[in-house]
Amino acid sequence: MDRKMVIGTALLLSAAIFSGCGKQAAPEVKPPLVRTQTVAQGASARTAEYAGNVRGRYEKNMAFQVGGQIVARSVQLGDRVTAGTVMMRIDPKDVAQKTAAADAQAESAGAQLALAETNLARYRELYAAQAVAAATLDQYQTAYDAALAAYQTAAAQATQAHNALSYTELVADADGVVSAITAEAGQVVAAGQTVLTFVESGELEVEIHVPENRLPDISAGKSVDISFWAMGSSKTRGVIREIAPMADNTTRTYKVRVSIPTPPAGLGLGMTASVNIAGTASPAAKKETTLPLSAIYQTGEKPCVWIVRDGKVTLREIAVVSFGANDAIVTGLENGDVVVTAGVHKLHEGEEVRLGAEAEKP
Repeated sequence: MDRKMVIGTALLLSAAIFSGCGKQAAPEVKPPLVRTQTVAQGASARTAEYAGNVRGRYEKNMAFQVGGQIVARSVQLGDRVTAGTVMMRIDPKDVAQKTAAADAQAESAGAQLALAETNLARYRELYAAQAVAAATLDQYQTAYDAALAAYQTAAAQATQAHNALSYTELVADADGVVSAITAEAGQVVAAGQTVLTFVESGELEVEIHVPENRLPDISAGKSVDISFWAMGSSKTRGVIREIAPMADNTTRTYKVRVSIPTPPAGLGLGMTASVNIAGTASPAAKKETTLPLSAIYQTGEKPCVWIVRDGKVTLREIAVVSFGANDAIVTGLENGDVVVTAGVHKLHEGEEVRLGAEAEKP
């Protein structure tokens, strides 16, 4: 009997234990955690940063004004030269021969002019003494005029030949830097063929390319902020100097030149620059918002975003104005809207959510 009582008591205790376990409450499921951003519209949403590089304001494609074989090159790529430096030479032998021939032609014409002048003076005296007719004097006057014109022509040709001889040397007309070399010693080049590119170092600028939808943000004379990758976080003031009137055929962007009134020490040609241009407060800009790409949710034809209201999410259609590297400019939102910026593909309409942090402004 004792053994049966012990077994019965054990069974009763086991049943009580299992009965208690079955009555435990299920763990509470918390709403998903999302990251959000509060919409703030206006001109600040159109502030853009453009990458560019430092260029010289005056860049020249240098060429000889006469053709011939290059016999000497005295500069290397990247050399800094001063005004008057001879950078290349062409073989002057052929040009020198032409110069000598032109000088000889001018001397011959000068001799003919002297003879015609002497004859004219003699026949003027004879005509004054009524020894010759007026027609004879007219003949010698005409001969003198022709000799004078021939001499002037020969003298001009001789001057042109001497100029051509000076053109056999390619001389820097200002201080600057050799940025490209496209011809070498021994090469035969034609007149006007580019042999090197020369950049004057007096004025430096930054060249950027702006898309057409941002043209309202720029204007000649507008101040901008410029930073240089090689110089840390320091910024320099720049002024928009020139805007291309037509877009590039390939990139469909407009070339913009930004002058640097006070370039920082150590700034060099070709350095990488970033130009920050603040947007204008146009009516269109006031309706635009910049959102990260992770906030865009699209399953059909229309892009949407999730809006948090009273702790629940709801979809709202938007229109995308333009895409950036990591963000997009959109319309269709109102100031103060709280937009989900992460985890958008795991949500459904009316679902309760928890904010990962306070809704932050961009």
